[in-house]
Amino acid sequence: MAPLILIVDDERDLVATLEYNLQRDGYQTRTAYDGASALEAAQRRPLPDLVLLDLMLPDIQGTEVCRRMRSDDRLKHIPVVMLTAKGEEIDRVVGFELGADDYVVKPFSTRELMLRLRAVLRRAQTTTTAETGLMRLGPIEIDIDAHRVHVDGEEVKLTALEFRLLSTLLSRAGRAQTREQLLEDVWEMTADLTTRTVDTHVKRLRQKLGAAGDQIETLRGVGYRFRKTSGESDG
Repeated sequence: MAPLILIVDDERDLVATLEYNLQRDGYQTRTAYDGASALEAAQRRPLPDLVLLDLMLPDIQGTEVCRRMRSDDRLKHIPVVMLTAKGEEIDRVVGFELGADDYVVKPFSTRELMLRLRAVLRRAQTTTTAETGLMRLGPIEIDIDAHRVHVDGEEVKLTALEFRLLSTLLSRAGRAQTREQLLEDVWEMTADLTTRTVDTHVKRLRQKLGAAGDQIETLRGVGYRFRKTSGESDG
């Protein structure tokens, strides 16, 4: 079945344009024009495979819609791509910290947007279906099939992108990973993304992992490495 994209924006002309282009590319679509309707539409069966979310909505801001989705067990794994006229770095950082999987600034190229949506959907599918089994290192356990992470037996709630980042780092434990390499392997594209994107997500991931987050070692001038043992020192 074709992926279902929920389009959330109060600009009806833009929604119509996006709907046309998505359907032309073979996607199913669902639309909402404000935050309350978006939350209702996101919970309707079948659940959307991705939410294209404008931040400036007439009632509930898009950032709040994203936050509520990430706190809902039924919706937390649905990828969210934010659309906004705000392109400052702080706006991007806030968006990613709230759990956005990508951040597209208006005005944008429709062709580029389609490519980025395809990349996010592919990444989400890979995260949830292609990998199998359990990964353990120190206090961290990742159940790939169940899409769950435990630290010292306590479950840690991660976004789909954070889950993929952690899985990638842990699967390559002991090996240095440059920021550029992580952008390519985790985000699967580099257009309009900077190494600051990686730093922001690593910082957020460390916070969620608590003391276990110290196993993600910063390699100055290089990138990151997941330490195999707690005895290794930072570079």
